[in-house]
Amino acid sequence: MGKLLHKTAKGAVVLLYRLMCAVLPVKKNRVVFDSSVGKNYAGNPRHIYEYLVANGYDMRWDCIWFYERERYDIPGMSRQVRFGRLRYLYYMATARIWVFDSRQPEFLIRRRDTLYIQTWHGTPLKKLALDMEDVFMVRESDIDAYKKHFVRNVETWDCLISQNPFSSEIFRRAFAFKKEILEIGYPRNDILFRENTPEAIRRYRRELGLPQDKKIILYAPTWRDDEYSADDRYEFRPKISFSKMQEELGNEYVMIVKYHYLIMDAVDWSPYKGFIYHFDQSSDIAELFLVSDILVTDYSSVMFDYSILQRPMFFYAYDFYKYKDELRGFYFDYHGEMPGPVSYDTEGLIADIRSYDSSEYEEKYRRFREKYNSVDDGRASARVLERMARLM
Repeated sequence: MGKLLHKTAKGAVVLLYRLMCAVLPVKKNRVVFDSSVGKNYAGNPRHIYEYLVANGYDMRWDCIWFYERERYDIPGMSRQVRFGRLRYLYYMATARIWVFDSRQPEFLIRRRDTLYIQTWHGTPLKKLALDMEDVFMVRESDIDAYKKHFVRNVETWDCLISQNPFSSEIFRRAFAFKKEILEIGYPRNDILFRENTPEAIRRYRRELGLPQDKKIILYAPTWRDDEYSADDRYEFRPKISFSKMQEELGNEYVMIVKYHYLIMDAVDWSPYKGFIYHFDQSSDIAELFLVSDILVTDYSSVMFDYSILQRPMFFYAYDFYKYKDELRGFYFDYHGEMPGPVSYDTEGLIADIRSYDSSEYEEKYRRFREKYNSVDDGRASARVLERMARLM
């Protein structure tokens, strides 16, 4: 009975949305935004929006931000609307431009007079969509059905933002995307050009409650497709000894831990108070890039953004063969391209941090940035706004 009611309610929502699309006009100056399907205020949509505000467009355009749980503290004249509610359907149906960084619910119709700018959320290291051979994600078990739904969603996109030529080629194939690719760099990285100064970094450290007298390790791993709980929530299960990291490096460093946005795990960090600073999905990772001295990651696309800063990167690949051979696979030679040490246990990671010599990775780092950062120049948001303004 419960499933029937849920199915009936969902059908009513779809019918209502389609009715709105049929009878309501598109508002020429209306723009809707969300990041991670309403889970946070961050990423490319945030930085496009803030550039828009900085140039006064929020006074001329009707800007709407969707949120999943709590309203955000955001600048400008935008309105905030709860994701999935009736008003959400109304604004989706009547917006002139959609700006999102993730796939949206499949029932949504992108109207002919609406422009959908899909910003995406990273340069692909791990295989995506049509390039995947199997699927282990929450509520996904049939790879063919997953690919079919993915392609159907992609067909609603009008523009797709790409960080580099490498991404553009993969997106075309893996997403079966045939429309306009904006190979302009990522708007979320503009801040890395504008705010990478000692004064700005000190300010961000102060605002984030981080010490000024310690070096900062940013630990930002990706999620694992098969690591989720009985209630279908992705969990944080890294094979790393935070106590050993604190014991060995705590005199010189503190550590920021930032999960992937799909992970909603509640971890008790109190045993590491004063050493580990956890930032949830409400924090923009670009600010964490700026305040950190080094990055520790695994297979996350954060490496492509962080390399703009030309700071040391360490790759903690404790489950490399499982990830490569069973879960996802890679688009390039992981060990051949990583511009920093690769380790497989906590002891190795600590040793790599202590003995790091930038000259050993100088040439690899140069090639890495040449391949993945050639387009990023701090003006991506301006280019997106130019594309939007042509329609308004």
